[in-house]
Amino acid sequence: MQFARLGPAGSEIPVAIDTDGEVLDLRPITTDISGSFLASDPVARVSHARSAGDVRPLPDADGLRRGAPVARPGKVVCIGLNYRDHAAETGAEIPTEPIVFMKDPMTVIGPDDEVLIPRGSTKTDWEIELAVVIGRTARYCESDEDAAACIAGYAIANDVSERAFQLERGGQWDKGKSCETFNPLGPWLVTPDEVDPAALALHLTVNGERRQDGTTADMIFRPVEIVRYLSQFMVLYPGDVISTGTPAGVALAGHAPYLQPGDVVELTADGLGSQRQTVGAA
Repeated sequence: MQFARLGPAGSEIPVAIDTDGEVLDLRPITTDISGSFLASDPVARVSHARSAGDVRPLPDADGLRRGAPVARPGKVVCIGLNYRDHAAETGAEIPTEPIVFMKDPMTVIGPDDEVLIPRGSTKTDWEIELAVVIGRTARYCESDEDAAACIAGYAIANDVSERAFQLERGGQWDKGKSCETFNPLGPWLVTPDEVDPAALALHLTVNGERRQDGTTADMIFRPVEIVRYLSQFMVLYPGDVISTGTPAGVALAGHAPYLQPGDVVELTADGLGSQRQTVGAA
């Protein structure tokens, strides 16, 4: 099953999309695709409500804006240098443990919303990533199986990054990652039964030119390993988002120019849909 949020920013309608593509209005059973909803066995809830006639198709769903598929996360945790080819293109050694940093959850926007280049920026970059959404509290998970049980689903994230802010302004990554609009997410949250995160193709273009062509098979640390690892250091709550790293092809590697106002960035991932952002200036 897929979960999404459709409509104007701040007034999104929670929906479920079944295997036939029918879009179901979930407002009779939840106010939003929130952490509490994801923790309540949402697939079973929707199936029961549909059988009981409590939820119905949403008219004109195709014409509505696509919001981020999760209402404001409590936190966004990111993993750096988690693809072998990306580590190689940046000249970094393969990490022996996940490299962890945080991203302001207020950066989360819809998959097609405008991305704003910050004032003073000269090096705004793109990063297609597989995002993991937490559906059950993860605290000191003892095994990959325990961690897998805490995953509500997967989505596409664009971990937009300002490299000068990140690497040249004090040596601390968060301020290059947390500018407004720097986390397009979605369009869907896809439940684990519908997608295998082990070998998803990830593609990103800028103005129609291919920049990233990767696969999650090149990950150093798999999503369940990341959830288990993070749960040893912090409690992950339902609705939290983890961005699991990006494959090779970013502007930081020096093979393509950084983003400029007017650029169009498009992202696709197997089974997870697509994003399209126009770049503007803050």
